Amino acid sequence: MRTVDIRVPATSANLGPGFDSLGLALSLYDDVQVTLAGDGAQVTVEGEGAGEVDTGEGHLVVRAMRRTFDRMGVAQPAGIRMRCRNSIPHARGLGSSSAAVCAGILAARALATGGQGGGALSDDGVLALATEMEGHPDNVAPCLAGGLTIAWSEHGGAPRMVKLVPDAGVRPVVLVPATRLSTETARGLLPKDVPHKDASFNAGRAALLIAALTRRPERALLLAATEDRLHQHYRAPAMRESADLVERLRAVGVPAVVSGAGPTVLAFSTSDSQDLIAPEVGNDWHIQLMDVDPGGATVQFPETR
Repeated sequence: MRTVDIRVPATSANLGPGFDSLGLALSLYDDVQVTLAGDGAQVTVEGEGAGEVDTGEGHLVVRAMRRTFDRMGVAQPAGIRMRCRNSIPHARGLGSSSAAVCAGILAARALATGGQGGGALSDDGVLALATEMEGHPDNVAPCLAGGLTIAWSEHGGAPRMVKLVPDAGVRPVVLVPATRLSTETARGLLPKDVPHKDASFNAGRAALLIAALTRRPERALLLAATEDRLHQHYRAPAMRESADLVERLRAVGVPAVVSGAGPTVLAFSTSDSQDLIAPEVGNDWHIQLMDVDPGGATVQFPETR
């Protein structure tokens, strides 16, 4: 039997103006232990998703593993035993599906190569396969690399990313509602075209956000840098409470955005705004102060600990 442990962080994409390009890794994790043994797939899930997700071949981590073995040209193992301890909320805009995809790809690569390098699947190949399964790289990039990432696709379609290190003063706060929203539903509300002035506005704000997050995480600068005209107001009808919360927080000076496709709200806490967040939130939201995860997904063989 061969066993590998994978830890993958939650992520927040878009961060306001950086639609489909910016992502931030957060200190909230899913832990997956995979053993090649037995026949078929058997999955145990603890925490988020327990009693809801498929516990056999249909589990997303298992599907990602199978896809990776095929991509690497490696024979499929007869059996997969998996234990998932999940802390990332599902369908809340915190990258739970990206985390599962990345966990499966990394687990399969590690087991196929014994942890000796990338083998038939390089790090760029991992990013490409994860993007292929997810549809876009904005969440998988920070999940794999950690920190703050800028992701894009080359003209041929190959995804690329650059990792940046946020200033130590960047403190994300996630505000998670009980309600869920699928990425497909949220994306379906976006128009095919947007006004040129809105695209220009977001380009400037996205550039400003990079400077604010990496060099000057000041409240006034972050407030201006997190303005968006490309996606949040179009999606607001599907998550009215989230949109209203973002509006209330921003009205009192807190830099707040919808996290990914929502409905979670992400706020940036600064020394002069910490006390402004809770009074605007109410009892229907779970508030959690986060750190930025610096390193992204980790792979470890239990016997090497």
